[in-house]
Amino acid sequence: MADRQQTDPAPQWWSRPEGTAGDGRGEGVPAPRPETGGEDHVQDAAPGVSDLTPDAPAAAPDVSTSAPGVSDPTPDAPTAVPAVRYDPWGAEPLQVVDRGRTPRGIRLWQVVAISLGTALLAGSVGGYLGVLAERRSSTRLELPQAAAADRGRAPESVAGIAATALPGVVTLHVRGTKGSGTGTGFVLDQQGHILTNSHVVADSQEITVTFSTGESVTAQLVGRDSGYDLAVVKVGGVRGLQPLSLGNSENVKVGDPVVAIGAPFDLSNTVTAGIISATGRPVTAGGDKGDGSDISYVDALQTDAPINPGNSGGPLLDAKAHVVGINSAIRGADKEDATRQGGSIGLGFAIPVNQGKRVAEELIRTGRATHPVIGVTLDMDYSGDGARVGDEGEDGKPSVVADGPGARAGIRAGDVITKVDGQRVRGGDELIIKIRAHRPGDPLDLTVLRGGRESTLKVVLGSANGS
Repeated sequence: MADRQQTDPAPQWWSRPEGTAGDGRGEGVPAPRPETGGEDHVQDAAPGVSDLTPDAPAAAPDVSTSAPGVSDPTPDAPTAVPAVRYDPWGAEPLQVVDRGRTPRGIRLWQVVAISLGTALLAGSVGGYLGVLAERRSSTRLELPQAAAADRGRAPESVAGIAATALPGVVTLHVRGTKGSGTGTGFVLDQQGHILTNSHVVADSQEITVTFSTGESVTAQLVGRDSGYDLAVVKVGGVRGLQPLSLGNSENVKVGDPVVAIGAPFDLSNTVTAGIISATGRPVTAGGDKGDGSDISYVDALQTDAPINPGNSGGPLLDAKAHVVGINSAIRGADKEDATRQGGSIGLGFAIPVNQGKRVAEELIRTGRATHPVIGVTLDMDYSGDGARVGDEGEDGKPSVVADGPGARAGIRAGDVITKVDGQRVRGGDELIIKIRAHRPGDPLDLTVLRGGRESTLKVVLGSANGS
């Protein structure tokens, strides 16, 4: 209907009053509502009914509004019933056919409520699915990785050498009158003998040995020799000892791969690797006492395998896991250098195992080691090339011991020894080192410079007790 004012007279609509017999209402058509009094319109229709039913008739007979008692024109109506004035432009029709609840339009608050509910439901479901997806994805996520392989290693590899040797390497914790320290050693036999450095156990009061399994036991000092910087300790009541195999240091060549095992800075079972950098390096260490009694002379194997404080006494192993040296010393920067490095700079030195074996056997057997000697006193202040025999010995005694090995070979005071078995020596320390690399009773060829002329003398080494 257009939104405009109606100017024509309102038509009259007829309805049947309630209670009229034979009113002809079809089944399911409700009775008309009763009159409420002097009002000229009816009450609101029942809730849910639209304002106008689409099935209402389009036209009605034109009757006069001034005859309220006119009867229904239906032929079978027995009595006349007063008509009810009805305004078609009023609020509600007098009666309608109940065709059920007609759907109403969705209102704004319903839209908001539905939207909020949908959002909450979607958020909850989405959150749950997200967590579930994350959990599942975290369990299913697999980055590329190599497949599990055999844990075994080739015996000659660093890992293979370490696996073979570690059960026979021990860490020594030593407590003495001047403090405590840490060193390394390795098992020599099933009787519990362990070889280490002399400076590790010097002035010891208590020695504790810790195996690679973590088991710790107390050890007793068997013997030590500061001149060789070697010592033997012994543990008891330990089962399953695994002695290391001893190699032959005469077979070592420059460039051979080696592995060092020790406890640098108390880090037990540390494995490092390198090569033999040189052989026959004359190395002296110690000398803290000032009288020379604690100086060790070593014809050492040089290695670039990292060795640090705490590695002392540990094994230097070849590619067959055989011990070829006993790690003993390192070379750092000069003491006067403010930037001196206290750790390894790639210059490590090991006592050859041949020398270590001989000394260890003597220490186990007698508690002391013997030193090979030629029976002369050297001038340690001599700055020339070679080792000069002194003019006199200690306390004014002769510098060449009477009837000693040197005297029998023809060595005299003032002679300068320049070579040992053809190898040049540059000072007194080197001569001592070359001699101690042999056993008592070994023969040596000494090249001697006397009066500007060189000659070769044959010497059979004597023996002296070590310190």
